[in-house]
Amino acid sequence: MFETRLTKLLGIKYPIVQGGLQWLATAQLASAVSEAGGLGIVSALSFPDQNSLRREIRKVREMTQKPFGVNLSMLPELTKGDRTEEILQVILEERVPVVETSGRSPEPFIQKLKEAGIKLIHKVPSVRFARKAESIGADAVTIVGFECGGHPGMDDVTSLVLIPTVADSVRIPIIAGGGIADARGFLASLALGADGVVMGTRFVTTQECPAHPKIKEWFVRARETDTMVIQRSIRNAARVMRNRAAEKAYSMEERGASLEELLTVISGLMGQKALLEGDLEGGVIACGQCVGLIQEIKSVKEVIEEIVQGSRSILEKLNGLAQGN
Repeated sequence: MFETRLTKLLGIKYPIVQGGLQWLATAQLASAVSEAGGLGIVSALSFPDQNSLRREIRKVREMTQKPFGVNLSMLPELTKGDRTEEILQVILEERVPVVETSGRSPEPFIQKLKEAGIKLIHKVPSVRFARKAESIGADAVTIVGFECGGHPGMDDVTSLVLIPTVADSVRIPIIAGGGIADARGFLASLALGADGVVMGTRFVTTQECPAHPKIKEWFVRARETDTMVIQRSIRNAARVMRNRAAEKAYSMEERGASLEELLTVISGLMGQKALLEGDLEGGVIACGQCVGLIQEIKSVKEVIEEIVQGSRSILEKLNGLAQGN
């Protein structure tokens, strides 16, 4: 049940992909997602050099024999230079089964990935970029709506509209992200034309995620209105938890702050410190609107099993409605 083009493409049991989650997408979380039947992801930019990334990839393989992926985010203007080439080298040498790219077109190195037998998923925020991903040879495309934590793009279009629009526009498998945290969102995404879903915020609030307990507790208490979008002024819109750092960044943007000024508040290292030390106010932390749906910290396996079982129950109910029962 729930065998889709995505499960066949990636060799996974359930069409559920873990989000990139910089600083949190480690071997511990990725292997748990893969073991539970989904696709776990390691975030390449969480590791400062090739050796540390290589060790983390090998650690995943020690913890699971199932497929996993590496996220390669290509946003050099917000990092210390463009690390794409050095990360790609490790991915190719380690024969990582799946690569998820975002930020800009992966076209320059698609041929290398194909020659190595590595599947490419490209994450995009709009229909036009989804079409482009298909045209350059991506194996699958992830479409993220306005609700998603992290980077939803600049168009402010929700998943409810984006998913079917992309499904009508491309022929490759589609992974839907933004607003998905339970069986209802999972099944709705499939009904809208997706072949699977990607979840970030829900996996933050799991036992295997390395986020500090205070961060997880905030996610459990939060409502759907407790996020905000910043970084529009640098055309890198980000949905984050509403805290002191995010409010400060928003105010700075309103007065026309430069990227250099903004980095004193939105830098990744400050976000890392906040996530791992439990500082709820000191750094910018990605968080989707679906945080309002999360009521409990559970294991990754429990989250995935509840989605699958819950979806089956919903399908039975809908079948009953269709039959007039």
